[in-house]
Amino acid sequence: MTATRTAAIVLRHYYLVSGSAARALPLFAWVAIDMVLWGFITQYLNAVSGAAFDFVPVFLGAVLLWDFFTRVMHGVAMAFMEDVWSRNFLNIFATPLSTSEYVGGLVLSSIGTSSVGLIVMLFLASSVFGLSFLAYGVALIPFLLVLFLFGITLGILSAALVLRFGPASEWFIWPIPALLSPFAGVFYPIATLPVWMQYICWTMPPAYVFENVRAIVAGGAASMPELFIGTALAVVYVVLSCWVFVWVYRHSVRTGLIARYSAETVS
Repeated sequence: MTATRTAAIVLRHYYLVSGSAARALPLFAWVAIDMVLWGFITQYLNAVSGAAFDFVPVFLGAVLLWDFFTRVMHGVAMAFMEDVWSRNFLNIFATPLSTSEYVGGLVLSSIGTSSVGLIVMLFLASSVFGLSFLAYGVALIPFLLVLFLFGITLGILSAALVLRFGPASEWFIWPIPALLSPFAGVFYPIATLPVWMQYICWTMPPAYVFENVRAIVAGGAASMPELFIGTALAVVYVVLSCWVFVWVYRHSVRTGLIARYSAETVS
C-alpha cells in the first residue's frame, strides 16, 4: 500500500469538493438544518414539560452523534459514487492502484468531509442551544470512534453493493441510516423495544454508544465492558466490510462485470 497513491485519491476528491459549490454546500447545510430543527424542538419540549429534565443534551446530543455517523457513511459512499457518476471507475482501476489504496483514499476523504459537518454541528449546538460536549470530558471520544468505525463499515459495504449490482442500486444505500436508527436506540433506551428487536440491537455498535452516552448525560459513568464490546464489533465489521469489497471487486473483474459498469445495472 503506497501512501502517495492513497493521497492522490484524497486530493482528487478535495479538488472536486473545493471546485464545486454544489458539492461543498451539502457538507454542512443538512447537518445545520438538523441542528436548528432539533434544537428548537428540544427547547420547546423544555418549555412545555415544566419538569427539571433537560431535553437538549438527550435529544440534540443524540441527533448530533447520529448525524456524525451518517456523514461518515455517506462520505465514503459519496466519494465512491463520484467515480461512478463521472464514469471514472474503470480508469482508476486500469492504473496500478490497489483496492486497499483506493478504499483507504475513500476513508480519508470521508474523514475530511465528516469533520466539516461535525465542526458545524458542534458550533451550532454549543453557541445557539448551549449544548457543550466538553462538559462530559474525554469520555465521549471512544464512542465517537465507535460511530466512526461503523460509519466506515457501512460506507464500504455500500460501495461494494453498488459495485456488484450497478449504479441503479445506489438508491438502496442512502436510506440505510434511517433503516438502522430504530435498532440503534438513538432517542430511547434499548429496553423499550420488543425482545426480538433487542437481540438485533446488541449486534450493532451504535446501540452500545447511545446507551452509554445517555448514562453519561444522566450523571452516571460509561460501562467499560460495553465500550469494549462495541469497539470490538466495530473493528470486526470494518475488517469484514473490506473483505467483502475486495471479494466483490475480484468477482467483477473475474466475470467481466466491471467492463460493463457504465450500465444502469449489471448482473
